Amino acid sequence: MQKLMLVAIAASIITASADAQTRIDSINTNFRWLGPDDKIIVERYDDPKVQNVSCYMSRAETGGIKGGIGIAEDPSRFSIACRAVGPVAMPPSLPKSEVIGFVSASLFFKSFQIHRAIDPEKHVLVYTVVSTRLINGSPFNSISVVPLDVR
Repeated sequence: MQKLMLVAIAASIITASADAQTRIDSINTNFRWLGPDDKIIVERYDDPKVQNVSCYMSRAETGGIKGGIGIAEDPSRFSIACRAVGPVAMPPSLPKSEVIGFVSASLFFKSFQIHRAIDPEKHVLVYTVVSTRLINGSPFNSISVVPLDVR
């Protein structure tokens, strides 16, 4: 029983340290008799280096007994949409590509990472969410593009 409590505490610490800034919604998708229901979670991630860009990610979250104590592995099903929520300008010395956020999707092995890249030719920022777990040699992913202000 002590091991189970330790695992639950570790899971809550890992979840709390994720870079998700705001949970927007939680939609039940599958009823479970024991433990919480399976859900679709919608979260907002604000780009920490580019003002007025917010990414909204929906992802599956496994419920049940394992989900309730934080040891279930969430499926690699997600979508991302990034939007300009005000004037957007590229700050000086912005890295060409970097990870701007992550969400833990299992206790030890999998997370979703949000990457930002710059397409200087089209003057846009490209955001991609990728699962760190490989499925048949290729990770699941989703993409969104935000135009920079044209001067």
